[in-house]
Amino acid sequence: MARLTKKQKEARAKVDNNKIYSLEEASALLKEITYTKFDASIDLAIRLGVDPRKANQMVRGVVSLPHGTGKDMKVLALVTPDKEEEAKAAGADYVGLDEYLQKIKDGWTDVDVIVTMPSIMGKLGPLGRVLGPRGLMPNPKTGTVTMDVAKAVAEVKAGKIDFKVDKTGIVHAPIGKASFDTDKIIGNAQELLSTIMKLKPTASKGVYVKSIYMSSTMSPSIAVDTKIG
Repeated sequence: MARLTKKQKEARAKVDNNKIYSLEEASALLKEITYTKFDASIDLAIRLGVDPRKANQMVRGVVSLPHGTGKDMKVLALVTPDKEEEAKAAGADYVGLDEYLQKIKDGWTDVDVIVTMPSIMGKLGPLGRVLGPRGLMPNPKTGTVTMDVAKAVAEVKAGKIDFKVDKTGIVHAPIGKASFDTDKIIGNAQELLSTIMKLKPTASKGVYVKSIYMSSTMSPSIAVDTKIG
């Protein structure tokens, strides 16, 4: 086991592992125990009482964080020539079609989100093995396959994220940066959690939200009260 640094020990000492913190307490404490020299990302890990192996218990959705993610999301718009100016004006970092399809085929995936049009999805199918594992395959359910390319690009740039429960029943999602005020961290967390609550599958029985943990890059995790709002 790796030896803890002095700062790691100090951070862990401030977290009571036997306590369930309120969202407000956790947000404030996290800023105290984040010691990285860079602006660390803040994440929530929400364990749900679902069986993701069953299609009727899959939890997946999108949420527009009111205060953004704090990250400059790099967006690739794969569009026909008549939509290129629209995508550029909305803030897409890369705009085009065939040249980028070839770059992806050659292994290039240096983007956070890909937005495209329904007519182009057929060309993306063969690239599923490259895009799928990286979570980059556009999907109509997340609003990244649409004729309104400008709106999709603008929403991603403003802080729209998509989330999906993993095979262990946990949703991992970014909710901001350590430099955010606590009010912004709380607001983003509440928006994500309320969205997940609305997506509870009817087939899910018993406790839906089993646990919530908040952490930042390299920080200890903090247990958060599941009774939000």
